[in-house]
Amino acid sequence: MNKQIMSKNTRSNEAAGHVIQWKSINQGCEIEASNCFMKAEFYAPGMIRFQYVKSIDEFDAHSYAVVGDKIKTVVVASELDDCIELKDDVIRVCIAKNPLRISIYSLDGTLLSADDAAFGCSWLGNEVTRYMQVQEGERFIGLGEKTGPLDRRGKAYVNWNTDNFAYGVDADPLYASIPFYMGVLKDKVYGIFFDNSHKTTFNFGASNRRFVYFQAEDGPMNYYFIHAETPSGILENYTHLTGRMELPPLWSLGFQQCRYSYYPASEVLSVAQNFRNRGIPADVLYLDIHYMQDYKVFTWNNQRFENPAAFCKALSDMGFKVVVILDPGVKTEAGYAVFDDGSAEDVFVKFPDGSVYEGQVWPGWSAFPDFTQPKARAWWGKWMHTITDAGVEGFWNDMNEPASWGQHTPDLIEFDYEGEGGTHKKSRNVYGMQMACATREGASKLQPGKRHFVLTRAGYSGIQRYAAVWTGDNVSSDEHMLAGVRLVNSMGLSGIPFAGYDVGGFAGEPSPELYARWIALGAFSPFFRAHSMINTRDAEPWCFGEEVEDIARNYINLRYRLMPYLYSAFYEASNTGMPVNRSLAMLYPHEATVYQEPYQNHYMFGSSLLVVPVRSDQTCHKLWLPAGGWYNVYDDERFVGNQSLILEYTKEKIPVFVKAGSVLCMQQKRNNLSEKFENETLELHLYPGGEGSFELYEDDGATHEHLSGKFSHRKIKLDASGCTIDAAHGSFTSRYTKWKIYIHGSQQISGISINSETHQVQRENYRFIEPVSDFDPFVANDKTYRDEISDLPFIIIDTPSTTIQITWK
Repeated sequence: MNKQIMSKNTRSNEAAGHVIQWKSINQGCEIEASNCFMKAEFYAPGMIRFQYVKSIDEFDAHSYAVVGDKIKTVVVASELDDCIELKDDVIRVCIAKNPLRISIYSLDGTLLSADDAAFGCSWLGNEVTRYMQVQEGERFIGLGEKTGPLDRRGKAYVNWNTDNFAYGVDADPLYASIPFYMGVLKDKVYGIFFDNSHKTTFNFGASNRRFVYFQAEDGPMNYYFIHAETPSGILENYTHLTGRMELPPLWSLGFQQCRYSYYPASEVLSVAQNFRNRGIPADVLYLDIHYMQDYKVFTWNNQRFENPAAFCKALSDMGFKVVVILDPGVKTEAGYAVFDDGSAEDVFVKFPDGSVYEGQVWPGWSAFPDFTQPKARAWWGKWMHTITDAGVEGFWNDMNEPASWGQHTPDLIEFDYEGEGGTHKKSRNVYGMQMACATREGASKLQPGKRHFVLTRAGYSGIQRYAAVWTGDNVSSDEHMLAGVRLVNSMGLSGIPFAGYDVGGFAGEPSPELYARWIALGAFSPFFRAHSMINTRDAEPWCFGEEVEDIARNYINLRYRLMPYLYSAFYEASNTGMPVNRSLAMLYPHEATVYQEPYQNHYMFGSSLLVVPVRSDQTCHKLWLPAGGWYNVYDDERFVGNQSLILEYTKEKIPVFVKAGSVLCMQQKRNNLSEKFENETLELHLYPGGEGSFELYEDDGATHEHLSGKFSHRKIKLDASGCTIDAAHGSFTSRYTKWKIYIHGSQQISGISINSETHQVQRENYRFIEPVSDFDPFVANDKTYRDEISDLPFIIIDTPSTTIQITWK
């Protein structure tokens, strides 16, 4: 084969051309065409990678996203009259020879994806695009941190990491770029991951009705096509390719309170004490940029935080972890040890003439570490000792798009890009991800054996390996609250399970009603943090009146009680990529109702809880329940699914339902997730009426010992006849010495088998959330909390080590 093909025309569209010759390679083929080279390789059953390049040397360039090894699959390659065919046990790929065009089919003959017949893969100068046919009724979901509707059809989006303060609910682009989406056909689904770190555009039929396309302003056409029976199967393959999150420290799943900014140390300690005095659970307090000396990274302001280690110790004694902000800009000031050392180590981004690039951010003119250089990542990690020595275990990477005043970084600045070299155009979208990588690796070296929490604003595909992601500088409004739900759900559809929004809104001031709704909703999000901006009113849960404080306490308590259930969902995410917040499109992709505007925000929180986000100024809510049976979580009222309903909810509640055939695991109330009790009881809530299963997972929540088998893992199955609880696997001793098993619904228990022992069924009144004391009308009338109390049968047993069988009629 020739080594390089010269472009003939850079001013008009140049398609790939026709096939000149081809050869088989391992799990695929390599093609020389008249205008490019193309390689097609299966990476796993149903997952194939396509690369189009102008020079053979451009094949297999470095990727920050891809870490998964190829999975061996049997591929049959053959040449037909008009095409080259590649086939495995999942899909059939037809590569037309004249002109070179790709069509992909399921094995039953259904067309999944096909190039536009006229254009296919083509170039406009350096810009490369794949144009595709769009099928009738085809929908598009995912693409990470993107505003707008759940179904992307008719919209276009740009991937270019952007500092977008107080962004509009339809603004694009935002802070993170995840060039992966799923296509939903009549009865099939597929995924496409376009692994190109330059600025990319995805057009799903905006401004034309002929085709959809994805394009990059430079670099190769390098994409992966994934087919599986379900979106979860596609996501499992995608996260095999780009990696999955590590299990986070348990404390990072608790409530987190942040403000721009809490200082001095006495104010932070006062906020912490307020949480404890008021009985509102919380695990994390944040330090924004004012903890630093003149905003200089890796420094402490000695007037505001005179003794950082003693300060962190005092908070630790109260059950709080400290998370500190880390911005990438390093003030270019002679005598500032961090800058002097970085200059000596030659770790900063430079202009082509060798001088250090400077941009203005919080500390003034600043240099920026080149996080695409291994040496710079190690240097950053070394300097983290200035905060880890004080006992800090959480790290907040902000301004890492990278952001600077003026918002126009020169494109000619140069990055190492793992030795390949690249300009700002190639490196910007991966910069924040590599900063998160450097932060996590640095913390792990300085505090070995511990799990660490990293939060980032910017990222690229694969960011889930290093950090949680939050949706940046949102606004205090109902529209932003609901848009935040779609952003987090979309990131879940795109491989990022640990995501969240600033509860209450960062910019502006929420009304008491909005804050109450938002914090109730935040309790059912993977990352749960309240955050407010400088020069706005205080925004802790007690700052909006007693009624709102009670509502906040109720939902934060409920989240902490649900922690065994939530932690098990995070375990599933770390193993399969399944998100914690699950858009209904993930589970019911072919159900048209899911995509309608009134219902597009609905999601499952874990496997069992359906959450319906609602505005703060509404009490009557239109909602849709998927097929199957459903329980109102507050009072066990039963509903038949596959129907729309209008239900009334007062301000202290948001609509939450439990799927029939589900299990909810709950623990007792606590102030923080480090708090330990003797003789803890685990509540198992069984909801008969359908078939389902749940995997209960425990470990120490703090170290990596679970990777060596120190965990407890057991499966719980429900069907029409009863419930089976399998024996536990793993060497971790459960913290729960007793189980209290509640049976919801109207089933009559007919037998309990535990080591041949008979157990008595008892009954008690059960309430999921406390009443909002002074504001509940039932209090004044001295009536039963009829919408919050259920009379439930239950069984108490010692923590079992063998199978439990419960049967009912």
